[in-house]
Amino acid sequence: MNSFIAYMGGKSLLTKKIIPKIPAHKCYCEVFAGAAWMLFKKEESEVEIINDINTDLVTLYRVIKLHLVEFIRYINWILVARDEFDRFKKENPETLTDIQKAVRFYFLLKSGYAARIDNPSFSVAVSSKPRFNLLRIEEELSAVYLRLARVYIENKPYETIIPRFDRPDTFFYIDPPYYDCEDYYGKGIFSRTDFTTLRDILSKINGKFIMSINDTKEIRALYKGFKIETVKTSYSAGGANKKKQVEELLISNY
Repeated sequence: MNSFIAYMGGKSLLTKKIIPKIPAHKCYCEVFAGAAWMLFKKEESEVEIINDINTDLVTLYRVIKLHLVEFIRYINWILVARDEFDRFKKENPETLTDIQKAVRFYFLLKSGYAARIDNPSFSVAVSSKPRFNLLRIEEELSAVYLRLARVYIENKPYETIIPRFDRPDTFFYIDPPYYDCEDYYGKGIFSRTDFTTLRDILSKINGKFIMSINDTKEIRALYKGFKIETVKTSYSAGGANKKKQVEELLISNY
């Protein structure tokens, strides 16, 4: 199945290349979940964890898992309109309930341009229908609800989550912010020095991991002690006509 949201750095196009490389494991842990494309595309593991540092995103996952009926009831009254988008954008999430926070974040992602989360803008295309389709929401999210039923959802820094779930039979999928794009998800969340910290943590784990990251000389130098493979993919923002062919790195310890 597909992810139910678009999110910056989503790996929808890389799943076909990464999933066949996933080794046998008992526990699957997605450390920088984002849209969790890998979780939704792969077969279920015995134990599954998705983690992200973005509290709004984690709240959305938890509400769909635990309060889907109320989420759908609330969202069915929303208009797909610029004024509605601007109203949600101006709202202070701290004043909202978890269900209201989840609806707000979902609407901004589905109706915004290029899935921007730092400063979203309303997306209108004269050549296509809105991505926010009220007629399909219940059907789409019911499938997501079933997929998340046995998934643990965490909201911790990577340096906490990796040691916590590290075991010889754990597989980690690591998808950090791209090098030189650290602030795209918000200032202070992930810095340039975190690439070194992450490398040091991964060098000591008992489990196995694959990291997907943009191809830069700095990343190649930092992770030269691991297996590095180059794969071709494409980036897109705002529509299929704006795809850019690029190479990414798959870094692993096996």
